[in-house]
Amino acid sequence: MATANFYKLQIDGMDCAACALKIESAMRRLPGVTDIEVSFTTGTLAFRLDEDRTAPRLIEEKVRALGYKPAGTSSALGEKPPRKQEWQPLWQGAKGRLVLGAGVLFALAFVLASLFPGLERWLYSVAAVVSVLPFARRALAGASSGSPFTIETLMTAAALGAIAIGEAEEAAVVVFLFAVGELLETVAARRARAGIEALIDLVPRNARRQRGASLDVEEVPVDDLAVGDVVVVRPGDRVPSDGTVIDGSSEVDESPVTGESVPIFKEIGSNVYAGSINANGELRVEIVHVAADNTIARIIHLVEQAQESKAPTARMIDRFSRWYTPGAMLVALLVVLIPPLVFGGDWMTWIYRGLATLLIACPCALVISTPAAIASGLASGARQGLLIKGGAALETLGKVRTIAFDKTGTLTRGRPQVTDVVSIGVDEDAVLAKAAAVERSTSHPLGHAIIEEAEKRGLELPATFGGGVVTPGKAVTARLKSGFASVGSPRFASEQASVGPGVVEKISALEGEGKTVVVLLSGKAVEGLIALRDEPREDAHEGVKRLTDRGLRTIMLTGDNARTADAIAGQLGLEARAGLLPDAKLAEIERLKEASPIAMVGDGINDAPALAAASVGIAMGGGTDVALETADAALLKNRVVGVAELIALSRATLGNIWQNIMIALGLKALFLATTLFGVTTLWMAILADTGATVLVTANALRLLAHRFAGGSARLSSARRTS
Repeated sequence: MATANFYKLQIDGMDCAACALKIESAMRRLPGVTDIEVSFTTGTLAFRLDEDRTAPRLIEEKVRALGYKPAGTSSALGEKPPRKQEWQPLWQGAKGRLVLGAGVLFALAFVLASLFPGLERWLYSVAAVVSVLPFARRALAGASSGSPFTIETLMTAAALGAIAIGEAEEAAVVVFLFAVGELLETVAARRARAGIEALIDLVPRNARRQRGASLDVEEVPVDDLAVGDVVVVRPGDRVPSDGTVIDGSSEVDESPVTGESVPIFKEIGSNVYAGSINANGELRVEIVHVAADNTIARIIHLVEQAQESKAPTARMIDRFSRWYTPGAMLVALLVVLIPPLVFGGDWMTWIYRGLATLLIACPCALVISTPAAIASGLASGARQGLLIKGGAALETLGKVRTIAFDKTGTLTRGRPQVTDVVSIGVDEDAVLAKAAAVERSTSHPLGHAIIEEAEKRGLELPATFGGGVVTPGKAVTARLKSGFASVGSPRFASEQASVGPGVVEKISALEGEGKTVVVLLSGKAVEGLIALRDEPREDAHEGVKRLTDRGLRTIMLTGDNARTADAIAGQLGLEARAGLLPDAKLAEIERLKEASPIAMVGDGINDAPALAAASVGIAMGGGTDVALETADAALLKNRVVGVAELIALSRATLGNIWQNIMIALGLKALFLATTLFGVTTLWMAILADTGATVLVTANALRLLAHRFAGGSARLSSARRTS
């Protein structure tokens, strides 16, 4: 059995959803062509081809026959990095030449008709026929490829009909205006694609690579970097590819990648991402991903995949449009026939009005209404650190009524922090310093948190003699200059010393707040208590509040104990379900999903089953593989407020879609009414169709400028290594 090979073609001139539908219909009629994905937003045709049944050249010939130009194959992610498409000047393209040709022919006919009035009808007829020929060829090619009812069919029929009834001048104007409308679609499509191409500009073209073990550097193309290479990133330079800092320290602006506006301090061992900007110190970075597989490349690839997948509303409108166009032709025919046959109307008058109805019925504005908005919404989100994997996810986000959060690493920082230090008979700093000295020889997360807090306060730690002795699950004991000291659980302390009722009461109060309490013992005496808790992220309260303000139910699902869960939930203002193992968390998601669409927010690793089960899964993560690949959406800013921003973007996109649909159908209904009353001329009808398409596209492009409350970061600019 032959293997079907994957192909991806760049298609020049495919600038609207109707174009994409035409190409898709033609491809489906070819044997051996499967898994067809056509996207006018990215200008690509992807498919699998059994070359024993259809040769690749036949694909290109069919595309050319439909009036488009295949611009060569585009590799899948991993073969080569994304590059900006080189746009030729509009007047040099096929659509630009059509506008120039139709305009020149009309102008020539106008001049000659002024000189030879008796030839006026013939001159305009010749201009109209010659101008309409390219569209007629495309209409015939579409009909032979399974798309008989295309916009070119409507336009050709209207133009030839106008010539037949003696309205050649209007026919020539109609063809010219139609060509102008198609050119405007090209302009709009380029503008939409520029939203993603702005991401490509974030990566420098060249990098300063270190030569072997020496400190000499050479300037090389970024594409030549290999995993393990060491590059030098100077202040003001962009990081050429994902890597790990092996020397130096600096603040790095990651807003171009993650949308996080505050520069992040980087030191040895820190990860840096392609496209981020080094602020003030020189860094030596070991490359961990090649250019084709860095964070920017993966984001671009995922957004392009998302734009190629159709949203539910887009699929619905595609199905509707397949019936809409032949239905519109039938209505135009009835407009021509019924008034003369039933009411004795003038044939020429009603043929004219029927032709105007044909032009008004062109479906371009309607078909483009959803994909244009979806493409702009996806691009806007990607530029602000919100990665959404498809129109379906973008639509669903706007319909969710419940947001479920994992606790650890999602609402909280994912590591314990010291929250309280209670001294008993000694100084508070002395308690913390002694405890940190004891914990210095351990690797326990609580010990690390105590040491980190002591360092943050600038405390000098007492010297220890020998390593600490660990009693598993109970305590760590070390010898200090003042004698033996232990840091252990309250239970261990009660076994080793006399713990007074006041101390027991304080321990209970701290544990009631969901905190873990350790006791510092010096010999057999209690000297202090240290409380720790995995604290909420700085923006967690604000993120939850924004969601509840939008009328959404927020709930936390965690495997932690009820006491800790209730404490965190109470602090943030959301419901809590505690003690949930992965299968119980999954069951809770399924139960909540029965009532209304639900989004699950997790870290993308241990929450994978719940993320998959939810209506929409949202992964927190600063550009990691898991965060980018596990769920339906990823928050590259790694901030809880990003969930509310996702919802806001989705609702704005849904609103934009319905605005577009109302613009498209409303204008058509208005001009249909004026046509039936004899107000609308042919050139006004085609202008109405072109105007509707331009308005819909311009409205969709507004989403590219969508910004969120709180000031999401914009794409930054800085000096690029060149």
